[in-house]
Amino acid sequence: MRASAAERAGRVELDAAGLTDPQLRAAYAACRALHAEHGRTYFLATRLLPPARRVDIHALYGFARFADEIVDDPDGAGGGDPHSRLDALDAELAAALAGAPLPGSRPEVLAVAETARRHDLDASLFRDFMVSMRMDLTVSDYATDDELAVYVHGSAAVIGLQTLPVLGTVVPRAEAEPHAALLGVAFQITNFLRDVGEDLDRDRVYLPADELAAFGVDRELLTWSRRTGRPDPRIRRALAHLVARTRATYRRADPGIPMLEPVSRACVGAARVLYAEILDEIADAGYDVLTHRVAVPNRRRAAVALPRLGRALAARGTELARERAGRPSRG
Repeated sequence: MRASAAERAGRVELDAAGLTDPQLRAAYAACRALHAEHGRTYFLATRLLPPARRVDIHALYGFARFADEIVDDPDGAGGGDPHSRLDALDAELAAALAGAPLPGSRPEVLAVAETARRHDLDASLFRDFMVSMRMDLTVSDYATDDELAVYVHGSAAVIGLQTLPVLGTVVPRAEAEPHAALLGVAFQITNFLRDVGEDLDRDRVYLPADELAAFGVDRELLTWSRRTGRPDPRIRRALAHLVARTRATYRRADPGIPMLEPVSRACVGAARVLYAEILDEIADAGYDVLTHRVAVPNRRRAAVALPRLGRALAARGTELARERAGRPSRG
């Protein structure tokens, strides 16, 4: 049977990364499929990376997505109690990170453990991530931004820190890490603002209660608006405040993009622009995120990605020329 375009692209990436083991290739392919299906914005941006680096981003996304699906299944419809499934995933991950994967380990675990080995990722980042996943099973709202920050550190900041070694830097990594963490946080808060309605349906509110209260908003009002489909000016003002604060987080993260290796800047720059434009879509919708889910139109995604493709290809050419000349790749 003739391979699809996606399968052929996946093989190119695996070959470029030097992955030959059939089990690992299948594991990375599974992560790529999860990324393509559920992370459209970031998947598109990842296409701007050199093929060899894409596989590791797919692995990090695929593992995070699989864990997220467990905690978003409180009734166990996906195959058992979420607490038990998360415990099993954690045990598989710990064993795989230690170099002794358990028999029958999930492909997402095998791929992310290989990525961790290839890039010497700190195991504590994965432990912090799993802490936040467990919080999703027991915590339904956050009283203050400080409380939310504990969750967001493990669910988002660590993702930025995990991807940084894959992307590479032209400065000492420690200098770029705060910006990478902030960008992960900005992406996550953007998702929270977009998904207020869907999260309410899961009995969760990922917006600080004290900041909502400053505008006269509480869970009861959000639930009423979600149920009736009626807007409320208090909700609109609260969301406008949180959108403005999230824009400021993006600006604080921005200095980190020039710190990346040239071949990675187009990818992260595209993701940054497209995620921030979700905030524009929220504002254009009158901050109505309780009756429908906003999204950046496909034509806009293409308009952002295509100009960056030329810059990405030029950066790859420069990197290749430097490698052939025996010089390190630095911007």
